[in-house]
Amino acid sequence: MDGQLYTIAVVEDDPSMLRSIQRLLTASRFAVEAFASAEAFLDRNQDSQLACLVLDIRLAGMSGLDLRRRLTAAGSSLPVIFITASGDENLKAAAISLHCAAYLQKPFPPEALIAAVTSALRDR
Repeated sequence: MDGQLYTIAVVEDDPSMLRSIQRLLTASRFAVEAFASAEAFLDRNQDSQLACLVLDIRLAGMSGLDLRRRLTAAGSSLPVIFITASGDENLKAAAISLHCAAYLQKPFPPEALIAAVTSALRDR
């Protein structure tokens, strides 16, 4: 990439998964803003310049799909990488219909997430 420090938001309600993703992205030279819920993400400081969103689909409270719909309705073009532990093909189809940059099923190899983020940043 071009040497710029990109900020990646991660929304994941499993604390250990959130910590693991945060560490992986930080080790890959990304700045990370971590959120335990969709609502916390929406309440964040809007001054931050996010480059990409890694978003769990099944969250307590507002789902990742609903957050994506809300962001799109507000005019956001932030690339979204959906992650989920579910193998439900209907859920995958719903995520893809929301124009996600990538869809990763947990557990995914660390390289798959880094490749998805890199691709999303390149394509934005």
